[in-house]
Amino acid sequence: MVGLPRLLWLPLLHLVILPIRSPKSAHKYAQVWTAEGSPLAVHTARQARLLKEKTGWQVEYAMRYGEPSVLSRFREGMIVVPLYPQYAVSTTETIIDLLPSGTRVVREFHDHPAYIDALAALVRRHRKSPTLVMSFHGLPKRGGEDYERQCHATARLLAGKLGLKKTEWLVTFQSRFGAAEWLQPYTQPTLEEMARQGAKEVDVFCPGFVSDCLETLEEIGITAREAFRAAGGRELTLIPCLNEAPEWIAALEKIALG
Repeated sequence: MVGLPRLLWLPLLHLVILPIRSPKSAHKYAQVWTAEGSPLAVHTARQARLLKEKTGWQVEYAMRYGEPSVLSRFREGMIVVPLYPQYAVSTTETIIDLLPSGTRVVREFHDHPAYIDALAALVRRHRKSPTLVMSFHGLPKRGGEDYERQCHATARLLAGKLGLKKTEWLVTFQSRFGAAEWLQPYTQPTLEEMARQGAKEVDVFCPGFVSDCLETLEEIGITAREAFRAAGGRELTLIPCLNEAPEWIAALEKIALG
């Protein structure tokens, strides 16, 4: 995930990144934490339960960097569906690397018709503004070309399904970290510029996240919303992620079956 030698990366992690970022991250998590726990864990567990109820399959969920771990839940013969619609080395590939050779893994589903249909259903239910910003998780620009292409493909398919004109939607990238150039345009600066140009309302949807989490609820729903308003905007509507939407549970079944 990090393009630096381990001997350089570990000191940077433990001496700079963790001491600086940990208190800030703790504050952000406190703003979105629920009585049941982390929104990401809660939604993922519910998705697994609903898929099991719908199909009768043995369905297990796991976390790549948390508990329950991928290997603790993996059993021979399982189909593994990384919940990253758009493939990237830093996400999907890290799961593939963990698994035994020959494991059936859904590498990506960024253009799967059932996934696009589920996204469209969510937007139709919650859309309020004539402008839809589709915000995807960012990656460093160098090496992120395939991921960027898949994000734009998802956005075009979704816009087409919704019948949106080119002037009614745009793609941005969030969660930038460090000094390197990341995929652009960046989400929050774009929203601020829209407000300065006179936009009063905007809808933001995060198609690359299948569950609401820190990056959607805090980064967009709190921080970006405040920045949009401070720049002159009136209302930013965060459209929920797929979460437990019935269309998404049905799509998961189709995606797993291939």
